[in-house]
Amino acid sequence: MRRLIHMLVLVLAGEMIFGLPFHTARFFRPTLLDAFGFSNTQLGDIFAVYGVTAMLAYFPGGALADRFQARKLMSLSLLATAAGGLYMATFPGFLQMSVLYGYWGVTTIFLFWAAMIRMARDWGGSTSQGLAFGVLDGGRGLAAAGFALLAVGALAMYLPPDSLQSSTAERRQGLRSVILLYSAATAACGVLAWFLLPGADGGAAPRPDRGPELRSMSTMLHSISTVLRSMGAVLRRPLVWAQAAVIVCAYCAYKGLDNYSLYAVQVLGLGEVEAARLTAWASWLRPLAAVLTGLAADRFRAGRVIAVAFGVLLICYVALSLAVPSQGWLKVIYANFFVSFFAVFALRGVYFALLEETGTPRHLTGTTVGAVSLIGYTPEIFFGPVSGRILDRSPGIEGHQDYFLFLAGCAVVGLLVAAWLARAHGRLERPPPSAR
Repeated sequence: MRRLIHMLVLVLAGEMIFGLPFHTARFFRPTLLDAFGFSNTQLGDIFAVYGVTAMLAYFPGGALADRFQARKLMSLSLLATAAGGLYMATFPGFLQMSVLYGYWGVTTIFLFWAAMIRMARDWGGSTSQGLAFGVLDGGRGLAAAGFALLAVGALAMYLPPDSLQSSTAERRQGLRSVILLYSAATAACGVLAWFLLPGADGGAAPRPDRGPELRSMSTMLHSISTVLRSMGAVLRRPLVWAQAAVIVCAYCAYKGLDNYSLYAVQVLGLGEVEAARLTAWASWLRPLAAVLTGLAADRFRAGRVIAVAFGVLLICYVALSLAVPSQGWLKVIYANFFVSFFAVFALRGVYFALLEETGTPRHLTGTTVGAVSLIGYTPEIFFGPVSGRILDRSPGIEGHQDYFLFLAGCAVVGLLVAAWLARAHGRLERPPPSAR
């Protein structure tokens, strides 16, 4: 029961930490753009600020997670992120919003990300890494979808039945209720993390009190030297770079979901509430995709499963880049809409299972997570500005078709890297000729 509670809190905290910076834009993008008065390009540039601060936070955050209790790091991160939501609810301008997202890049990553991954890895042990990360991401998807539907209900209370006819003031009132709802949930998860998560790094044996030692300058210098050596050891491993490349492509696909609600409004002609509800319902695929893919990764290897998922995404993106909203195409559009959601969530569910597959030492888990995340999540910097400019350059269906072609290119690269990684893992497992 205790293990179940630990995973439940990890799931809730792991999703709500990103609710304010990401859910508000993913599920409610048309409403957010109008309420704040931003263009796609401006919103993309705001996300780029988040990406820069997050990128700077990944590596030191990974080293931090190897030395301090995950419970404390995660709880502080959740409360600090929730505080930023109160400011977002005042509808700051472009510059102020950029600063807020830069702040969130630190609060959601530096103290939180590697600590969560380390705790999940410890929860899974040496034989169930696919299941551990599949349950984590699947559970996070369940939390995201359920909470998104609650938020859609809050938004609908302030908008008329035909949401396309709503005023900017009505959109602001509705979006403010969504922002405050996410803020309260994020703060509540911070409290739960503090009281219910294990007190010593994912259930490992408690570390001795090193406070007196750390007060000496020589010990502090030794600690810094140890961290730097760990970073060097991680960066010298080619498989770490390959895993990072997989995450780059997979995260581009994940970021690609952010514009689906905008596609539903601008191309399919849905209202804002209906578009938000559609993407919220599609998010219910995440737990199913993540858990099934996690089990498949434990059976067939994560690299192979990831390659298949990228292949499916490539087919979906090519189809969506050709589709037009005619009667004959609508079923194709909706089918690829939901299949691409499933494939993206499948990727997210298993790409950190590659830690075990690439032979990452457990004492370097946090540092390795920091390294691959530093590289792997660079789409936080470039994806928003690039996709925003693609959409603004050719408003309407043409811009969205170009957007899906861009995503198809990312899927091709991901497929090639995942195939190489699967072959490399096969060579590592194969005994040398002299041992056969």
